[in-house]
Amino acid sequence: MKLILYTAFFALLFSSCSKNEHERYDLRFVHIMDNGASTVNISEKGNSIGTYNIYLSAPQFLEPVTVTYKITVGAGLTEGVDYELLNPAESVTFLPGIYDMPVRIRWKANPVDPAADNTIKIELLRASNGDFTIGLPGKDQLQKSLTITKIP
Repeated sequence: MKLILYTAFFALLFSSCSKNEHERYDLRFVHIMDNGASTVNISEKGNSIGTYNIYLSAPQFLEPVTVTYKITVGAGLTEGVDYELLNPAESVTFLPGIYDMPVRIRWKANPVDPAADNTIKIELLRASNGDFTIGLPGKDQLQKSLTITKIP
């Protein structure tokens, strides 16, 4: 009887070890957000530096990944008066082990016309490695861009 119990115990123990191993999560994507949101408001009254991070989500990688983005400024904002872009290039490079890179904008106190387009949009375009999805995975491609609005 003991032999049957031991045999059954070991058979169950070894048969369950390799069954249903965890599947490897290997989606690769880049996205941009600020505190989980794709839209942000900034006051016209403050002088501040806004840091808006681009995030890379992928298993460990060994080669640098460069992400190209485009900045579109609404007609209601003037560079040097309302804001200053602190990143000279429109790309960031993720070295191995780095998973977030900043885009920085210096906001300057200056009144804005509430009827004008007072936005800056940072839109992710592509990654140097074609295996990366731009935005969150899914048909909606959420967090593919971030819109910052300067408000009165």
